[in-house]
Amino acid sequence: MGVAQRRRLGVWRRLAVMLVLPTMWVWTRRSWSGMENLPPGGGFIIAPNHMSQFDPLVVAHYVYGSGRWPRFLGKASIWKVPFVGFMLRKTQQIPVERGSVEAVKSLDSLIEAIQQGGVVIIYPEGTTTRDPDLWPMRGKTGAARLALVTGAPVIPMATWGTQQVHDVRTKKISLKPRRPVSVAAGKPVDLSRWQGEAPTRAVLDQMTEAIQLAGRDLLADLRGETPPAELYQGPARRPSGPAGMSA
Repeated sequence: MGVAQRRRLGVWRRLAVMLVLPTMWVWTRRSWSGMENLPPGGGFIIAPNHMSQFDPLVVAHYVYGSGRWPRFLGKASIWKVPFVGFMLRKTQQIPVERGSVEAVKSLDSLIEAIQQGGVVIIYPEGTTTRDPDLWPMRGKTGAARLALVTGAPVIPMATWGTQQVHDVRTKKISLKPRRPVSVAAGKPVDLSRWQGEAPTRAVLDQMTEAIQLAGRDLLADLRGETPPAELYQGPARRPSGPAGMSA
């Protein structure tokens, strides 16, 4: 991040950086690739895979390292945690109420963030993957809907190694330093075939699958493995809110 950008961070975002970055330098050994695929200006959407509660810190570190400020869509309940909620508000993160008309307001906030040139991170799965081998699941439609409304590019992103810090399958957390963590950003997903389409369920599902498959292929490259042919369906989940913006 350039000097001019650092000066524009303000007090609270600078404090967040001072709290998080030294920890990440000690906790992880980073392997970053594809950063040239992140637009240097203007608003865009990042759609990462999600397999660990440690993922957001790793993705935030990567995006900050590219010279942009990350703005995450997250469950509104987190904003109720003392100090954490305060910092989330001050650092421009975006809460969403699941299964509620409040989800419409979240969509409006995301549109505004994109129009202001922000970098919005949405985990399409809405939760950590339930796939036993940690491959991506089928996603919810929030990222696709935002892309359709704003025309903003969607950058697929894959992380690998975060499960060594927090594994959702065992619930174990490791404090061991220098854990190897890989992050790769891909080229924008080609969503041009749906440009100008009405946001029907069929259109949003097709766009979401294209986004998830791009992320799956990135993850396969990081893992050096052949991915499953189809996205994991996962257990039955309750429907998204009106805007499809479950986080």
